[in-house]
Amino acid sequence: MPLVTTKELLEKAMREKYAVGAFNANNIEMVQAIIEAAEEESAPVILQASQGAIKYAGLENVTAIVKNAADMAKIPIALHLDHGTNYEQNVKCLRIGFTSLMFDGSKLPYEENVSITRKVVEMGHAVGVPVEGEIGKIGGTEDHITVSEVEADMTEPEEALRFVEDTGVDSLAVAVGSVHRMKKKEAKLDHERIKRIAELVKIPLVLHGSSGVMDDEMKKGIKEGLCKINVATQLNMAFVEGMRKALNEKPEEVDPRKILGVSKELLKKVVRDRIRVFGCSGKA
Repeated sequence: MPLVTTKELLEKAMREKYAVGAFNANNIEMVQAIIEAAEEESAPVILQASQGAIKYAGLENVTAIVKNAADMAKIPIALHLDHGTNYEQNVKCLRIGFTSLMFDGSKLPYEENVSITRKVVEMGHAVGVPVEGEIGKIGGTEDHITVSEVEADMTEPEEALRFVEDTGVDSLAVAVGSVHRMKKKEAKLDHERIKRIAELVKIPLVLHGSSGVMDDEMKKGIKEGLCKINVATQLNMAFVEGMRKALNEKPEEVDPRKILGVSKELLKKVVRDRIRVFGCSGKA
Protein backbone atom coordinates (compact mmCIF):
# COMPACT_ATOMS: atom_id res chain seq x y z
CA MET A 1 0.00 0.00 0.00
CA PRO A 2 1.13 3.62 -0.44
CA LEU A 3 3.10 5.25 2.35
CA VAL A 4 1.01 6.67 5.21
CA THR A 5 1.82 9.47 7.65
CA THR A 6 2.99 8.98 11.22
CA LYS A 7 0.09 11.13 12.45
CA GLU A 8 -2.52 8.45 11.81
CA LEU A 9 -0.27 5.70 13.19
CA LEU A 10 0.64 7.54 16.39
CA GLU A 11 -2.79 8.91 17.24
CA LYS A 12 -4.17 5.36 17.17
CA ALA A 13 -1.25 4.17 19.30
CA MET A 14 -1.88 6.94 21.83
CA ARG A 15 -5.56 5.99 22.11
CA GLU A 16 -4.88 2.28 22.50
CA LYS A 17 -1.75 2.54 24.71
CA TYR A 18 0.86 0.84 22.55
CA ALA A 19 3.87 2.16 20.65
CA VAL A 20 4.84 1.99 16.99
CA GLY A 21 8.39 0.88 16.26
CA ALA A 22 10.46 3.39 14.31
CA PHE A 23 13.41 1.49 12.85
CA ASN A 24 16.46 3.05 11.25
CA ALA A 25 17.60 1.45 8.01
CA ASN A 26 20.84 1.98 6.10
CA ASN A 27 20.50 -0.37 3.14
CA ILE A 28 18.01 -2.48 1.19
CA GLU A 29 18.55 -5.59 3.31
CA MET A 30 17.63 -3.70 6.47
CA VAL A 31 14.51 -2.24 4.84
CA GLN A 32 13.44 -5.71 3.68
CA ALA A 33 14.05 -7.30 7.08
CA ILE A 34 12.12 -4.61 8.98
CA ILE A 35 9.10 -4.78 6.68
CA GLU A 36 9.08 -8.59 6.55
CA ALA A 37 9.13 -8.79 10.36
CA ALA A 38 6.35 -6.18 10.67
CA GLU A 39 4.20 -8.04 8.15
CA GLU A 40 4.67 -11.31 10.04
CA GLU A 41 3.52 -9.50 13.19
CA SER A 42 0.72 -7.64 11.36
CA ALA A 43 2.08 -4.40 12.80
CA PRO A 44 2.31 -0.87 11.41
CA VAL A 45 5.89 0.32 11.13
CA ILE A 46 7.93 3.48 10.65
CA LEU A 47 11.06 3.36 8.49
CA GLN A 48 13.52 6.06 9.47
CA ALA A 49 16.39 7.60 7.56
CA SER A 50 18.98 9.48 9.58
CA GLN A 51 21.38 12.10 8.27
CA GLY A 52 24.03 9.38 8.20
CA ALA A 53 21.87 6.97 6.19
CA ILE A 54 21.02 9.69 3.68
CA LYS A 55 24.69 10.56 3.26
CA TYR A 56 25.61 6.89 2.91
CA ALA A 57 22.91 5.69 0.52
CA GLY A 58 21.68 8.91 -1.09
CA LEU A 59 18.29 10.53 -0.48
CA GLU A 60 16.85 9.39 -3.80
CA ASN A 61 17.92 5.78 -3.25
CA VAL A 62 16.59 5.64 0.34
CA THR A 63 13.23 7.04 -0.74
CA ALA A 64 12.88 4.78 -3.77
CA ILE A 65 13.72 1.63 -1.80
CA VAL A 66 11.20 2.35 0.97
CA LYS A 67 8.44 3.53 -1.41
CA ASN A 68 8.80 0.43 -3.57
CA ALA A 69 8.82 -1.89 -0.55
CA ALA A 70 5.76 -0.14 0.91
CA ASP A 71 3.85 -0.46 -2.35
CA MET A 72 4.23 -4.24 -2.13
CA ALA A 73 3.46 -4.48 1.59
CA LYS A 74 0.10 -5.16 3.23
CA ILE A 75 0.76 -3.12 6.35
CA PRO A 76 0.82 0.67 6.89
CA ILE A 77 4.35 2.08 6.55
CA ALA A 78 5.56 5.63 7.11
CA LEU A 79 8.87 7.13 5.95
CA HIS A 80 10.32 9.48 8.56
CA LEU A 81 13.32 11.82 8.66
CA ASP A 82 15.21 11.05 11.87
CA HIS A 83 17.04 13.96 13.53
CA GLY A 84 16.78 16.41 10.66
CA THR A 85 19.37 19.01 11.60
CA ASN A 86 18.29 21.89 9.39
CA TYR A 87 15.34 23.37 7.52
CA GLU A 88 16.78 22.62 4.08
CA GLN A 89 17.05 18.88 4.79
CA ASN A 90 13.38 18.82 5.75
CA VAL A 91 12.47 20.64 2.52
CA LYS A 92 14.34 18.04 0.45
CA CYS A 93 12.71 15.12 2.29
CA LEU A 94 9.23 16.59 1.95
CA ARG A 95 9.73 17.27 -1.75
CA ILE A 96 10.91 13.73 -2.50
CA GLY A 97 8.08 11.99 -0.66
CA PHE A 98 8.80 11.50 3.04
CA THR A 99 5.55 11.20 4.98
CA SER A 100 6.93 12.44 8.31
CA LEU A 101 9.50 15.11 9.15
CA MET A 102 11.64 16.02 12.14
CA PHE A 103 13.68 19.02 13.08
CA ASP A 104 16.01 18.40 16.00
CA GLY A 105 16.92 21.75 17.47
CA SER A 106 17.47 20.41 20.98
CA LYS A 107 21.05 21.72 21.07
CA LEU A 108 19.97 25.21 20.03
CA PRO A 109 18.72 28.03 22.26
CA TYR A 110 14.98 27.64 22.93
CA GLU A 111 13.83 30.50 20.70
CA GLU A 112 15.92 29.33 17.74
CA ASN A 113 14.64 25.76 18.16
CA VAL A 114 11.07 27.08 18.17
CA SER A 115 11.61 29.34 15.16
CA ILE A 116 12.97 26.63 12.85
CA THR A 117 10.64 23.90 14.11
CA ARG A 118 7.63 26.17 13.50
CA LYS A 119 8.80 26.81 9.92
CA VAL A 120 9.06 23.06 9.30
CA VAL A 121 5.60 22.54 10.82
CA GLU A 122 4.06 25.24 8.61
CA MET A 123 5.65 23.66 5.54
CA GLY A 124 4.66 20.10 6.43
CA HIS A 125 1.11 20.92 7.48
CA ALA A 126 0.53 22.76 4.20
CA VAL A 127 0.59 19.36 2.47
CA GLY A 128 -0.67 17.16 5.32
CA VAL A 129 2.70 15.87 6.55
CA PRO A 130 3.25 15.71 10.33
CA VAL A 131 6.34 16.95 12.15
CA GLU A 132 8.23 15.68 15.19
CA GLY A 133 10.10 18.15 17.37
CA GLU A 134 12.52 17.68 20.24
CA ILE A 135 12.97 19.46 23.54
CA GLY A 136 15.51 18.45 26.16
CA LYS A 137 18.87 16.88 25.28
CA ILE A 138 19.41 13.16 24.63
CA GLY A 139 23.14 12.49 24.72
CA GLY A 140 25.15 9.68 23.19
CA THR A 141 27.55 7.21 24.76
CA GLU A 142 30.40 8.90 22.88
CA ASP A 143 29.79 11.99 25.01
CA HIS A 144 30.78 10.02 28.16
CA ILE A 145 27.95 11.66 30.06
CA THR A 146 27.30 10.93 33.72
CA VAL A 147 23.98 10.02 35.33
CA SER A 148 23.73 13.51 36.79
CA GLU A 149 24.32 15.05 33.36
CA VAL A 150 21.58 12.87 31.85
CA GLU A 151 19.21 14.04 34.58
CA ALA A 152 20.17 17.70 34.11
CA ASP A 153 19.36 17.54 30.39
CA MET A 154 15.94 15.91 30.78
CA THR A 155 12.85 17.57 29.34
CA GLU A 156 11.06 19.93 31.70
CA PRO A 157 7.28 19.26 31.49
CA GLU A 158 6.27 22.91 31.53
CA GLU A 159 8.82 23.77 28.83
CA ALA A 160 7.53 20.84 26.75
CA LEU A 161 4.01 22.30 26.90
CA ARG A 162 5.28 25.74 25.95
CA PHE A 163 7.26 24.24 23.04
CA VAL A 164 4.23 22.35 21.68
CA GLU A 165 2.07 25.46 21.91
CA ASP A 166 4.76 27.62 20.27
CA THR A 167 5.46 25.24 17.37
CA GLY A 168 2.35 23.13 16.69
CA VAL A 169 4.35 19.88 16.39
CA ASP A 170 2.42 16.62 16.00
CA SER A 171 4.72 14.50 18.19
CA LEU A 172 7.45 15.31 20.67
CA ALA A 173 10.79 13.62 21.33
CA VAL A 174 11.56 13.89 25.03
CA ALA A 175 14.65 13.30 27.13
CA VAL A 176 13.50 11.07 30.00
CA GLY A 177 16.55 8.93 30.82
CA SER A 178 17.60 7.18 27.62
CA VAL A 179 20.96 7.66 25.88
CA HIS A 180 21.81 7.21 22.20
CA ARG A 181 23.98 4.29 21.04
CA MET A 182 23.93 2.27 24.28
CA LYS A 183 24.96 -1.35 23.64
CA LYS A 184 23.69 -2.72 26.97
CA LYS A 185 20.22 -2.40 28.49
CA GLU A 186 21.04 -0.34 31.56
CA ALA A 187 19.01 2.86 31.24
CA LYS A 188 16.05 3.62 33.49
CA LEU A 189 13.32 6.07 32.59
CA ASP A 190 11.92 8.90 34.70
CA HIS A 191 8.32 7.72 34.80
CA GLU A 192 6.91 10.61 36.79
CA ARG A 193 8.37 12.96 34.19
CA ILE A 194 6.83 10.97 31.31
CA LYS A 195 3.40 11.01 32.97
CA ARG A 196 3.57 14.72 33.69
CA ILE A 197 4.64 15.61 30.13
CA ALA A 198 1.91 13.39 28.64
CA GLU A 199 -0.72 15.01 30.86
CA LEU A 200 0.32 18.48 29.73
CA VAL A 201 1.07 18.19 26.01
CA LYS A 202 -1.58 15.62 24.99
CA ILE A 203 0.25 14.58 21.80
CA PRO A 204 2.25 11.38 21.11
CA LEU A 205 5.61 11.23 22.88
CA VAL A 206 8.71 9.78 21.22
CA LEU A 207 11.55 7.88 22.87
CA HIS A 208 14.96 8.13 21.23
CA GLY A 209 17.87 5.96 22.36
CA SER A 210 15.70 2.96 23.22
CA SER A 211 18.39 0.32 22.62
CA GLY A 212 19.76 0.86 26.12
CA VAL A 213 16.39 0.84 27.91
CA MET A 214 15.25 -2.26 29.81
CA ASP A 215 12.08 -3.88 28.46
CA ASP A 216 10.06 -3.48 31.66
CA GLU A 217 10.98 0.19 31.74
CA MET A 218 9.87 0.52 28.13
CA LYS A 219 6.51 -1.18 28.68
CA LYS A 220 5.79 1.04 31.65
CA GLY A 221 6.73 4.16 29.67
CA ILE A 222 4.41 3.14 26.83
CA LYS A 223 1.47 2.93 29.24
CA GLU A 224 2.40 6.42 30.43
CA GLY A 225 2.43 8.04 26.98
CA LEU A 226 5.35 6.91 24.80
CA CYS A 227 3.84 6.18 21.37
CA LYS A 228 6.85 6.02 19.04
CA ILE A 229 9.99 4.11 19.99
CA ASN A 230 13.14 4.63 17.91
CA VAL A 231 15.46 1.66 17.38
CA ALA A 232 18.85 1.91 15.66
CA THR A 233 21.82 0.58 17.64
CA GLN A 234 20.19 -2.81 18.30
CA LEU A 235 19.59 -3.21 14.58
CA ASN A 236 23.15 -2.30 13.66
CA MET A 237 24.52 -4.72 16.25
CA ALA A 238 22.37 -7.58 14.96
CA PHE A 239 23.23 -6.87 11.34
CA VAL A 240 26.98 -6.84 11.98
CA GLU A 241 26.70 -9.92 14.20
CA GLY A 242 25.10 -11.74 11.28
CA MET A 243 27.96 -10.81 8.99
CA ARG A 244 30.52 -12.02 11.52
CA LYS A 245 28.61 -15.26 12.04
CA ALA A 246 28.38 -15.97 8.32
CA LEU A 247 32.05 -15.24 7.68
CA ASN A 248 33.22 -17.23 10.70
CA GLU A 249 31.23 -20.27 9.61
CA LYS A 250 32.20 -19.98 5.95
CA PRO A 251 35.34 -17.85 5.67
CA GLU A 252 35.74 -18.82 2.02
CA GLU A 253 32.31 -17.41 1.06
CA VAL A 254 32.47 -14.70 -1.61
CA ASP A 255 28.75 -14.30 -2.37
CA PRO A 256 27.61 -11.22 -0.39
CA ARG A 257 23.98 -12.33 -0.66
CA LYS A 258 24.67 -15.38 1.49
CA ILE A 259 26.51 -13.29 4.07
CA LEU A 260 23.89 -10.55 4.24
CA GLY A 261 21.10 -13.14 4.27
CA VAL A 262 22.25 -14.19 7.74
CA SER A 263 22.27 -10.53 8.80
CA LYS A 264 18.70 -10.14 7.57
CA GLU A 265 17.45 -13.06 9.63
CA LEU A 266 19.09 -11.82 12.83
CA LEU A 267 17.73 -8.35 12.20
CA LYS A 268 14.21 -9.72 11.70
CA LYS A 269 14.38 -11.43 15.09
CA VAL A 270 15.23 -8.13 16.77
CA VAL A 271 12.44 -6.26 14.98
CA ARG A 272 9.86 -8.95 15.83
CA ASP A 273 10.94 -8.87 19.46
CA ARG A 274 10.73 -5.07 19.65
CA ILE A 275 7.29 -5.00 18.03
CA ARG A 276 6.03 -7.45 20.64
CA VAL A 277 7.57 -5.48 23.51
CA PHE A 278 5.94 -2.32 22.15
CA GLY A 279 2.53 -4.03 22.14
CA CYS A 280 2.16 -3.32 18.42
CA SER A 281 1.53 -6.85 17.09
CA GLY A 282 -1.82 -7.16 15.33
CA LYS A 283 -2.36 -3.38 15.20
CA ALA A 284 -2.02 -3.06 11.42
